[in-house]
Amino acid sequence: MSPITARRPLVAAGAAALALAGAIAIGDLAPGGAAGATAPAKVVRASGDIAPAVARYRALLGPDNGGAPGGDPVGRREITWDGVPDGLASPNTYPKDFFNAKTAPRARGALLSTPGTGLRVSADSDNPAGAPPRFGEINPAYTAAFRTFSAERLFSPVGSNVVNLRFRVPGTTTPAVVRGFGAVYTGIDRRESTAFEYFDVRGRSLGSFSVPAGRKKLSFLGVAFATPVVARVRIEYGNRALGPDESAAIDVAVMDNFIYGEPVAAGTAR
Repeated sequence: MSPITARRPLVAAGAAALALAGAIAIGDLAPGGAAGATAPAKVVRASGDIAPAVARYRALLGPDNGGAPGGDPVGRREITWDGVPDGLASPNTYPKDFFNAKTAPRARGALLSTPGTGLRVSADSDNPAGAPPRFGEINPAYTAAFRTFSAERLFSPVGSNVVNLRFRVPGTTTPAVVRGFGAVYTGIDRRESTAFEYFDVRGRSLGSFSVPAGRKKLSFLGVAFATPVVARVRIEYGNRALGPDESAAIDVAVMDNFIYGEPVAAGTAR
């Protein structure tokens, strides 16, 4: 349950890209235009009423390609977590490749890992194990503290506050890149405690972007690049792993919907 030991500089997109509660903030970043940014990008941030921001980000990426294997030249994929069965949700461990199956609707090209002890999707309200929803089995306070964007499951690492997301051509083992990645958070109390960092196929950083705080609200961050360049996203969840402890210094956060560009083979991206 240790804090992040080394933080990377966060991109500051200027006053126009700082989200006010319930408002969409959209900013453009260009190479050299902000610390840590190495590729042109559009950034969408919001807290509170995030639905307009989510709609805006979806429009930036294109139509929803669902969960069929193969690939499309344009569009996006999404994960809502609500299709995960009880047997792979809390109190059980979630398998990292569940959303890269060879068949629909799970062929979505997403591989997840954590330096912690595992990954977990929260229980729904009628699960046979009787686990409380919204990670209440880890800390009873979480059931009331966390909200959902698409009911009713959420996602988080366990034993760490970091997840690495890598992409594959949906339903295959072929490494892929995407135009961008965005996600819904719940539980962020401090803006500086949570961020995404994007990497290309060579492991070079494309920039680190902070998620707006939304105390007892939802938050959203989405970054869209001009072309498919993102091979990995390092995702931070607050400044501590989920756990039983509570204090003013502890800021834990979990995630709901993932939204990302269509994964295309890394060697064919333009």
